[in-house]
Amino acid sequence: MGILLGESFWLAFAIPFKDLAKHIWFDYLNHAFQIGNAKVSLSSLVIGIVIAIVAILLSRATCRLIEHRIAKRHYIDAGIRYTVSRLVHYLIVSVGVVLALQQAFGLDLTSIAVLFTALSVGIGFGLQHLASDIASGFILLFERPIRVGDRVTIGTDEGDVHSINLRTTTVMTNDRIALIVPNSNLVRERVVNWSYGDPRARLAIPISVAPDSNVDLVTKTLLRVADGIDDVLKQPEPAVQFLKFGDSSLDFRLLVWTSKPRSHVQIKSDVNYRIEKLFRETGIQTSSAQFDIRLVGGSLELDTPSEKELVRAQRD
Repeated sequence: MGILLGESFWLAFAIPFKDLAKHIWFDYLNHAFQIGNAKVSLSSLVIGIVIAIVAILLSRATCRLIEHRIAKRHYIDAGIRYTVSRLVHYLIVSVGVVLALQQAFGLDLTSIAVLFTALSVGIGFGLQHLASDIASGFILLFERPIRVGDRVTIGTDEGDVHSINLRTTTVMTNDRIALIVPNSNLVRERVVNWSYGDPRARLAIPISVAPDSNVDLVTKTLLRVADGIDDVLKQPEPAVQFLKFGDSSLDFRLLVWTSKPRSHVQIKSDVNYRIEKLFRETGIQTSSAQFDIRLVGGSLELDTPSEKELVRAQRD
């Protein structure tokens, strides 16, 4: 009896439910709407969104795997590791977006090319700065004039390159403040990269002394300054240059070499401390502004207080 009731329930409800599911799938979810030359349905739109999400997640997982694999090879530069991971990320996301558009809107490669052509026209009129930043981002990744971890000076700001993204680059300053710099600025404007090429760098420390100072003594004293300072190389040897006769000074420049240009601010500070110490020991005076006032065809009277007024002021 129970078996007969079960079969009757299945015949009464399962078959109508199956027909209802088919009706919902074909008449609602899979019903295509015509938008221009593209056909869009709710099911294809959902599948396209799923493909885009999967592409983003896959790109992130792949980038982490690549960075983990390359990190084990210490002879590979960290900047190369970052560049490879970013390029793989952009490649996977781009392929995912194309597949998502094909699935969601039924577009072929020709239609997608027409779409990107229309977007390029819009970029040419109103988004040229955004396009310039994106193109500059790829230039930075391929040419690598600036790499992640490099010490750079941009205008008056200095810091370490934290990341190079599609449109902007993040630079972390010594104060742990993040500078968001458009990539086009790094390509177009002057940027000092303290970590590029030769690991050595020459630092110039200007110093002005009193005009009656002994030039030979100043030169010998400045050469002694570099001795005993951390991160200052003995080869190439330090050098002193006599730059010019100033208005009220003799202007010199001390040149030292270091293998840690990233620390150039602290090294200059240490050099200045030692200059002050040695100048004090040798009696060399730094310059101070002096002005001569000359009166031509006239006289100058100075009102000075009388002796009685000075005594009265002292009593008060």
